[in-house]
Amino acid sequence: MAVMKPIASSDIPTGEEWLYEIKYDGFRCVIHWEKDRIRLTSKNGKNLTDSFPEIVEFCLKHESTVANFLPLILDGELVVLNTDYQTNFALVQQRGRLKDPTRIKQAAEQRPASFLAFDILGLHGTSIEKEPLMKRKETLATVFKQIGKGKTLSYVPAHSNPKQLWDILFDHKGEGLIAKRKNSTYQVGKSHRDWYKIKNWRKLHGFLTTYDSQNNYFSIGIYQEEDDVTEIGKCAHGLRETDFRTLKELFLTNGEKRGAFYHLPPAICAQIHSLDLYKNELREPAFASLLPLEQPSAMTRKRLKLDMAMLPETIELTNTDKTFWPKPGYTKGDLLTYVREISPYMLPFLKERALTIIRSPDGVEEDFFYQKHLPEYAPDFIERIPAGDNEFLLTCEGLDSLMWYANHGTVEYHIPFQKRASEYPAEIVFDLDPPDRNSFPLAIEAASLLKELLDQLNLISFVKTSGNKGLQIYIPLPEKSMSYEQTALFTQAMAWTIEKAQPKSFTTERMKKNRGGRLYIDYVQHGKDKTIIAPYSTRKTAEATVATPLFWNEVKDGLSPEQFTINNVPGRVKELGCPFSNYQLAKQEQQTESILTLFT
Repeated sequence: MAVMKPIASSDIPTGEEWLYEIKYDGFRCVIHWEKDRIRLTSKNGKNLTDSFPEIVEFCLKHESTVANFLPLILDGELVVLNTDYQTNFALVQQRGRLKDPTRIKQAAEQRPASFLAFDILGLHGTSIEKEPLMKRKETLATVFKQIGKGKTLSYVPAHSNPKQLWDILFDHKGEGLIAKRKNSTYQVGKSHRDWYKIKNWRKLHGFLTTYDSQNNYFSIGIYQEEDDVTEIGKCAHGLRETDFRTLKELFLTNGEKRGAFYHLPPAICAQIHSLDLYKNELREPAFASLLPLEQPSAMTRKRLKLDMAMLPETIELTNTDKTFWPKPGYTKGDLLTYVREISPYMLPFLKERALTIIRSPDGVEEDFFYQKHLPEYAPDFIERIPAGDNEFLLTCEGLDSLMWYANHGTVEYHIPFQKRASEYPAEIVFDLDPPDRNSFPLAIEAASLLKELLDQLNLISFVKTSGNKGLQIYIPLPEKSMSYEQTALFTQAMAWTIEKAQPKSFTTERMKKNRGGRLYIDYVQHGKDKTIIAPYSTRKTAEATVATPLFWNEVKDGLSPEQFTINNVPGRVKELGCPFSNYQLAKQEQQTESILTLFT
C-alpha cells in the first residue's frame, strides 16, 4: 500500500502548527484489520503477514476489544525494540529475510517484534485520510485505549516540545524524530510540505582509500592497528559538487588503478554521517565535511568506537587511552563507550536514588575510594540534593551525569533499596554470596531453589550476576506496598527455608570464619540505606566484569560471572534483549498479598 512519506530535513520546524513523534528504525507497515483477518503490508506492497506471526496473533487475540472499530487500517512501523525509543534494525531486517516458518517462529519467540502505530487511515471500513492529523491521532488514541498498554501493539504519542523529545531520543541513540503539521491530511508520497524527518546522525571520522568509477562511491577506512588499514564502509552522497569533482579528479590522476577502482594511501580525512555501522556496512552514510586539518593517523578503531557511542558534548573527555583494566587491556575509552551504550538500560535503576560510587581514576589496580557526596567541582547539570553540612547527595538523573561520573573514573555504582524521597523499599533483593568464584555453582543452586519458592507464592522475580562471585534475586514491589520491617521478616523466612533445605551447602551465618565453605544467603543486607551493586554497573575486578541481568533459563550449569564483561554485555543486550525490560511493569503487577499473609 502506498503511504505518506516524510521529507528529509536537517532542521526541525517549530511553531504551534507542529507536533513531533519519535522516528523508529524498522519496516514501514500498514495493518488491514478486519474480523478474523489480519494483513500486514510494507510501503512497497510486500506482504509481511507470514513474517511477523506474533503481530497477527496479538491482533486476533484482542479483536474483541476493537470490534466496534473494525475494519481498521493502521499505519506504523514494524520494529524489534531494544528500549522504548531505540530499535534493532539488523534484527527486523533478518526477520524480513526469513522464509522458513519454523525459523520465523523461533525468531518471534526470542526477540518478538512490535508494531508501533502512529496513524489511522481507516475506521469502520471508511477512509479517514482527509481528516486532519490531530483528529486522526485522537481517534488512534481512542482505539488503543481499548487495546490497552503493551509492547506488541503500541501507540506512538505526539509531543509538543521538540527539544525535550530530541533529548530523549539522543539519550537512547534513537533514529530521529518526525515533525508533522497538526492539520495535515494524509497524502501519499512526498508531494507535500507537512511531514519532515530529522535524523540523529552518528558522526564518525575516517579517511578515503578507494574511488569506484562505476558508481562514484568512495571507500572509508581507519587504522585497525598502527599500520593496518581496514574499510568501514562506502559513501557517495553529501559532498558539494565542487568537492566531489576535486576528489574524483584527485583519485583518477594520482590513484593506482585496479579495474574500475582507484586507490590512494591514507591522506584525505572526512567526517561521515551514518545511522549505524553493522558488519562494516554504514547505514545511510553521507559526507558531512572534508577535514583537511586532520591527520589520518588520528582515524583509529578507538576513535571510531567513541564516535559511534555518541557521547554528550557536555563531557570533556580526558585520558581515554589510559589503561583501566590491565589484564584484558581495556582503557578508560572502553569504559566510557560501555557506559554510554548501556546507559538506557542502567539509568532507570539510578534515577531518584542516593548513589555510592567507587572511583579508580588510574585504573582498577591502583588507588580507589568510595564517594557518597557530590564534589564541589561537579557541573551544574548534576542535581543538588542537600545532605546536611553543606553537602549534597550523589545523584544521577540523566546521561550527562552518568557520563561525568564515568569520565572521572567511576567503576562501580551502588544503590539503596528505596528512592530518595521514600521510606519504603522499591524492591526486595536476595544476595547469594558463595565463598569464592570456584563455588559459583552453589549460587546457581540457591537461585534455582529460591525461584521455586517465589513461583509458589506467585511472585515475579528477576536475577542478575553480582559481577563478582554471586547472584542477586530481585522482587520488584509496588510503591509503598511493604515496609522494611515486613520485608525483613520475609527475607529471613526465605533464607532460613533454603538453609534448612540444604544446610551443608547454604548458611545465614554472618561470620565468614564460621561458614565453612557454604554459600551465604545475605538477607540482612536488605535494609534502609544499605546498598547493592546497580544492574549493569561495571565492577572493580581484573576481568572488567559487569553486574549483568540474566534470563532465568540462563541460570544453569556452565554459567559464570566472568562471561559478562564491558566488551560483550552491550552486544548481548542488543541481540537477546534486556532481561529486566519488564521490571517496571512487574512493579505495577506484583501481588504482595502472598507475602503479607505469611505473617498475619
